[in-house]
Amino acid sequence: MPEVRGAPLAEPPDQVAADRDLLPRVCDVVRTVAAEEVMPRYLKVARQRKSDGSLFTEADLATQASLVTKLTALRGVPVVGEEMTAEEHTERWLAGDAGLWCVDPIDGTSNFVNGVPYFAVSVAFLRAGRTVLGAVYDPVADEMFYACRGAGAWLNGEALPIKDHVPRLRGAMANVDFKRLPKPLARALADAPPYASHRNYGAGTLEWCYVAAGRFDVYLHGGQKLWDYAAGCLILEEAGGRMASLENPDFWAASLWQRSVVAALDPGLFQDWNEWVKAHR
Repeated sequence: MPEVRGAPLAEPPDQVAADRDLLPRVCDVVRTVAAEEVMPRYLKVARQRKSDGSLFTEADLATQASLVTKLTALRGVPVVGEEMTAEEHTERWLAGDAGLWCVDPIDGTSNFVNGVPYFAVSVAFLRAGRTVLGAVYDPVADEMFYACRGAGAWLNGEALPIKDHVPRLRGAMANVDFKRLPKPLARALADAPPYASHRNYGAGTLEWCYVAAGRFDVYLHGGQKLWDYAAGCLILEEAGGRMASLENPDFWAASLWQRSVVAALDPGLFQDWNEWVKAHR
């Protein structure tokens, strides 16, 4: 499949203003869809299985359908959603250079199905292959994280980050997903982690936002899909964070459909974390 295009073109001022005006309407859509389609099914929905064995529910499908309808009413461009087929992903990505919605209807479906209150609805708008606005909503906590390129990142109206970050790696709180990490790196982290403590709650879109908020100091994930990182990476960038992939110092130059993440809120902490990770791959 095609990769992300090159460096984004400079946005004209009227386009930047239009994106900023669009963002609160996107947040309203996400909040409305979560209230109408997600939360009425929380703790009630029957389990089903995807062909690859992962969990999904009628809530994923209903939420995605509602997001597609409401978002295309705001801007009539293609939509890439997690619950679409690989062929649909390809077709819509190729058609979306001038504008593309990317949605994860319920990120953390296993949590959602099993009653664990850590899941989110995520929406991003991309132009020329780069995210220009994003919203990630946790309907249980009623926390809306959102950002527009060049305009900052926010949580329920409060600028991110909302807490001071830890300046040294040894004292950091990490979010680490071990599932897709190279084995030498996973062993090194298990045997002698360089941070104080780590967590993993199983919803990548929220993990990005927790780093942006300062709840986690460093972040590591072995491989995410476009809808896992499209909104969250912009929210972290606009909060002042830094990111790379395991394979490439330029996060946006890494593989589009299976992109690893090395990230931190504080630039100095990111440098220390990234160097440690690279040394132990």
